[in-house]
Parts: sequence; C-alpha cells; structure tokens
Amino acid sequence: MHIHEYQAKSLFSQNNIQIPKGVLITKAAQASDACVELGGDIWVVKAQVHAGGRGKGGGVIACRSILAVKSACEKLLGSQLITPQTDDKGLPVNAVLIEAGQTIEQELYLGLLVDRQSQKIMVLASTEGGVDIEKVASEMPDKIIRVGIDPLGVLSEKECTLIAQKLNLGTKIATQFNQTLLALYAIFTSKDASLIEINPLVVTAENNLLALDGKINFDDNALYRHEDIVSLRDITQENEKEVEASKYQLNYISLDGTIGCMVNGAGLAMATMDLIKYHGGAPANFLDVGGGTTSERVAKAFELIQTQENVKGILVNIFGGIVRCDLIAEGILQAIAKVGLTLPIVVRLEGTNASEGLVLLAQTDFDIYVESDLTKAAMKIVELAR
Repeated sequence: MHIHEYQAKSLFSQNNIQIPKGVLITKAAQASDACVELGGDIWVVKAQVHAGGRGKGGGVIACRSILAVKSACEKLLGSQLITPQTDDKGLPVNAVLIEAGQTIEQELYLGLLVDRQSQKIMVLASTEGGVDIEKVASEMPDKIIRVGIDPLGVLSEKECTLIAQKLNLGTKIATQFNQTLLALYAIFTSKDASLIEINPLVVTAENNLLALDGKINFDDNALYRHEDIVSLRDITQENEKEVEASKYQLNYISLDGTIGCMVNGAGLAMATMDLIKYHGGAPANFLDVGGGTTSERVAKAFELIQTQENVKGILVNIFGGIVRCDLIAEGILQAIAKVGLTLPIVVRLEGTNASEGLVLLAQTDFDIYVESDLTKAAMKIVELAR
C-alpha cells in the first residue's frame, strides 16, 4: 500500500524527523492563507499523487509570489498528473502540499527497503540526492552506500555513524543524520514497511537536515495489524478494477496488452503470461483467483476482465488442486450470462473435477474454445485476439 508525501512526512514528524513547514490544501482559494501562514517569499507547490517523477510531469512548481502559488494550485488541483511512473491517463490531483522554500546546500538520498536476495533490510544512502536513484545505481553504482541489517537484529548507532562518515557529513549534520536514520528504521520495522525513501534529504544553509520529500510503501499482508495505516489509503490513486477485485480477494493487476488472463496460482499466472508473450500476444492483466475460490468470485473476475477496454480475448488456465474446475466453469458461465459474451474465450482445465467442468462448458450454447494443452491454448487465444 502506498501513501502520499504529506502522510509520510506526518509519520516522519511524529518520529522527530525534521520536515519543512507545509500546508495541505484541496482548493485554490486556500492558497493565499497557506502562504501567509508559512511566511517567506518563496513557496513550492507539490501535487499529491502516488507516483514518483512529479517534477518531470510538472507536479512540483516553485513560486515567488502568492499569485503564482494560487495559479499553480489552480493548474494542478482537479487535473490528471502524468509522470514517468504513471500510465497515459495519469493520476488525479485532489490535494497539493504548499511548503516554505529552502536554501539548500547539499542534497542526499536515504532509503530503506526489503532486499529479498540478501534477506535483509537494506539501508541505501548516497551523496547524489535529488535525482532518480535508479539512474545513480546504473551510472554511478560506487556512489551508493549499502548496509544490510539482519531483520532479527537492530540498526545500531555505530552503523549509522559509519554511513554518515562515508557521506562525509560534518559533526552537527552527522548527529542529525543518525537520529533520522534510526527513526526511519523504527518506522520501517514497527509499521511493516517494504520501502521508505527520502529523496532529497537536504542540508540547509542553517545547517539543518530536512526531509524535503517522503515516500513509504507498506506490506499489504501486514495491514491487518495497522488500522492507523489502513486509514491513510487513498483509493482514488488506485486502479478502479484493482480496487474492485480486492473486495473479492482477487489478486488483479491491469496491464497494457490485449489478452485477458484468469489463472489460479501466481506462478502459473506468470508462466501463462510468458507463454502468451512468447507466441506473439500480450497479457492485459495478471489475475490469480486463488485456491479457495468460489463460482461467484470467478464470475466477478471474469466480469472484470471482459469489461477491460483493451481486452480482445480471454485465456482461462486452471490447474485444479485445491480449486475445483467445475466451480471455475460455473463461474465462467455465470459471468458470460451476466455481462454477455463479446470476446473469444479459450479455456484450459486440468486437475480436480476437470472433466466435470469441461462437460459444463461443452453443454452451453456459448462459443467457448476448450484446450487441454496449455501451449495450444496460448497459441489459440493469440490467434483469436488478432
């Protein structure tokens, strides 16, 4: 689960991480009062969306007058912001964060993430803040400091000090850096985060360390432990179909291809998508209906796929272990009856009650292609989707 920058900074502030003074607004008419409250003569207006690269998309605007701030708010609020990390439709801007301008002496990068390869919490730090960390990693990998922390252990102040020394930070800033990193680690572990980034973490002319930006992602599987984090969810920033799918415990992700996929099991789903791609097609979604599914959930999954605008054909690939293939067949028929059959469908059933499921499909008047061989099923749907 993602949260907005202003929400991340609120968590930072609660844990004594210094942030710039800011005011969140949802209407351009609130801009003047926000500027007066913040004081100064330079402000930054920042669109609040769940995507990086906001500056490149015009979502971060520096202003030198209250009139310019108001104009920036009018431009952003109610718009769809397109960044390098969004699709062509962009994301809705329902709020903007206005912050007091800062005189910046140095920009750093600081982040924590779950590193599955080392099975550790990885601390990443760099003197190359303010730019894409992916670009730094590919072009200047030696500029990134990496320190792995055993998830069963703790981050020590000694480790923080060593990182600060590698960043060549002065005594006062190093002390603030240690406090910031320890606080980030506390948030990361106590709230079951999967990623935290501050980019940039800046040194100001007043020799203070400020989190100028903030990004936090949380492990969805741990949200049941954190009602306070769940309350921060903004579904306006999420794909409408993915939100709807989550209500039915369906693992669904929209993609840009033309062949809808309905599969049970994440590994089988990925293999199915790979096979479609191998034979010249492109998957329109990832969809794992799970092991303990029902015909109603399958019907909902089928409905979600068929109403996806870019879908030209549907491949159903079910290997019945826990899930019963006859239930899948019932769900398919329920969905077709509800939304109407407008797309070619290829169904591959194998495993528990597969024969019963195939009989159900064979008895229907709907035009459904059945294949027992997965490769042939993938080739068939690619052909039909063309």
